[in-house]
Amino acid sequence: MRGKQTLRKRMQTIAAVLLIFGAGYVIGGGALPSVGYKSNTGLPAELDYSSVDKVYESLRANYNGKLDEAKLIEGLKHGLAEATNDPYTVYFTPSEAEDFNNDLNNTFSGIGAELGKNEQGNIQVIAPIKGTPAAKAGLQPKDVIATVDGKTTVGKSIEDVVMSIRGKAGTEVVLQIVRGDEALSVPIVRQSIQVPSVTHEIQEGNVGYLQISNFANDTVSLVNQAVSEFKRKQVSGVVLDLRNNPGGQVDAAIAVASQWLPSGTLVMQEKRGSIVTETFRSYGPGTLKDVPTTVLINNGSASAAEIVTAALKDNGKATVVGEKSYGKGVVQRLVSFSDGSELKVTIASWHRPNGKNINQQGITPDKKVTISDADATAGNDTQLKAAKAAL
Repeated sequence: MRGKQTLRKRMQTIAAVLLIFGAGYVIGGGALPSVGYKSNTGLPAELDYSSVDKVYESLRANYNGKLDEAKLIEGLKHGLAEATNDPYTVYFTPSEAEDFNNDLNNTFSGIGAELGKNEQGNIQVIAPIKGTPAAKAGLQPKDVIATVDGKTTVGKSIEDVVMSIRGKAGTEVVLQIVRGDEALSVPIVRQSIQVPSVTHEIQEGNVGYLQISNFANDTVSLVNQAVSEFKRKQVSGVVLDLRNNPGGQVDAAIAVASQWLPSGTLVMQEKRGSIVTETFRSYGPGTLKDVPTTVLINNGSASAAEIVTAALKDNGKATVVGEKSYGKGVVQRLVSFSDGSELKVTIASWHRPNGKNINQQGITPDKKVTISDADATAGNDTQLKAAKAAL
């Protein structure tokens, strides 16, 4: 289930939700390889938990309520990560880890329909996604959703209704819809749905439009498909839309930047302290290296999205249009444990080709363009128009 809002509200909502988890991250486990720089050398190999045991004993003896041993242990693990005071270092329980990875890869369990509000403020179907339970059940554009499992949608936000329709795959949700003068009860069985991280099209003026919502498992293959079509159609230019892209896999970001950069071109460096731990360079093919390109960003563009933006900007391969980016210049590693839990831990800072780290600074566009409230309400994407003009 997907929600549709005005241009500005949709951007703000996506950014608010995804930036909680947004990351430039690498997948791995265990300790980092020795690189001549070790942090936290003053900490003992094992913590002394005697004081923790005393708190536990006091809780067990005095707490007027039921304590759950598993939840207490999970609380300790969450506390260890939180004690870093790093907003990007987070411990996930097995269920939280599953949700995190699903969010990163645009996977959810629901019925597969995009929702919005009509002029009367009613929740309605904008469009069912092809091949999903919503489409198979016969939902149609402009169907008004009156109730979800018997509960009214009147006065509810799009997000609230979306969340009430989502649920565990294989379970049923019953929608009461109004279609014209007809009221229908539509039972739909939820299933796991994956929304592609990349969309592309050839727009007016033979301009290739490439939008990446986040850097996920499917990003590289979908970008390859888009670039092949752009090459085949000999596009006059490309707009790479990274607005509200919260980041994702570093490897995917390097691969995307490599579509514009000749092999061997510096994309970024990772550092622990002042020590360079890894240097990332383009491995080609640089298919779009001679195609005029603009990159669209805003304050919801973060981490891996900023890696790509900085690589193209600093290497002279793109003009950046929009608003200053979020400013997340650190990289996380996902460490998986045998019980399905995970630790997302900051392992390094990343530095753009010009040597700068953008953490809490962001990337300033070459051409600043904002979207007014009036244009947002009207669906007038002035930033996209400016990006095309900049080609």
